[in-house]
Amino acid sequence: MTRGRFTFLGAVDAPVAGILDLPDGPPRGTVLYAHCFTCSKDTIASARICRALVDAGFAAARIDFTGLGESGGAFRDTSFSTNIEDLVLAAEHLAGLGAAPELLVGHSLGGAAVLASAEHIRGVRGVATVAAPYTVTALHRHFTAQRARIERDGEADVPLAGRPLTITRAFVHDLDTHDIAASAAHLGMPVLFVHALGDREVPLADAERLYAAAREPKELVTLDGTANHLLTRPGSAARAGRIIARWAAGVD
Repeated sequence: MTRGRFTFLGAVDAPVAGILDLPDGPPRGTVLYAHCFTCSKDTIASARICRALVDAGFAAARIDFTGLGESGGAFRDTSFSTNIEDLVLAAEHLAGLGAAPELLVGHSLGGAAVLASAEHIRGVRGVATVAAPYTVTALHRHFTAQRARIERDGEADVPLAGRPLTITRAFVHDLDTHDIAASAAHLGMPVLFVHALGDREVPLADAERLYAAAREPKELVTLDGTANHLLTRPGSAARAGRIIARWAAGVD
């Protein structure tokens, strides 16, 4: 495997950092991966899912969304809409490198983002999600205690993933403008939903509802009860990666 790093200007004109891993031989296609909410391209799930794709012969690109990981910009200036725009801009940058993504893969909120961005990225032939929510408005539960302050003051610091992040009124209201089920229904390309049976953050019912909304060809694969939402249990991220890699190999 060969690894390269790239940067481009993202949705808020700040540098977005990415990694492009290449297989030893000519790649059978390029995958663009989107990480989970407030996560990064370097999480266990990100690294191991992309590694499984590279092992299967694909080039795998992953980015840090604006304001997270190694990317510039402030998280307070981002939203679900800027996540989508970051992915579109990443795809354009990769196309300029001769590695235009043909498949999109996303974890949790990143799964929702790839469903929403697919129609805006030329040449995409399939989308796979892991633990994607049926609706991004489900994120509101993370801000319940601070919601009044967010509405009153325009922003508030919210403890997320063990650190405080500034959530703005614009971020919260932006969530209400997106219909992920409608995005899935309009795809018109192969789609795979992978979901852990024991996911306590985003229930399996969300995957079942997304599957019901999506058009054929579609597939829903469950991970056994040892897997959690973030795929941090031993072997679960690699297992999800192998499932996605097998599916990707069959996408025409």
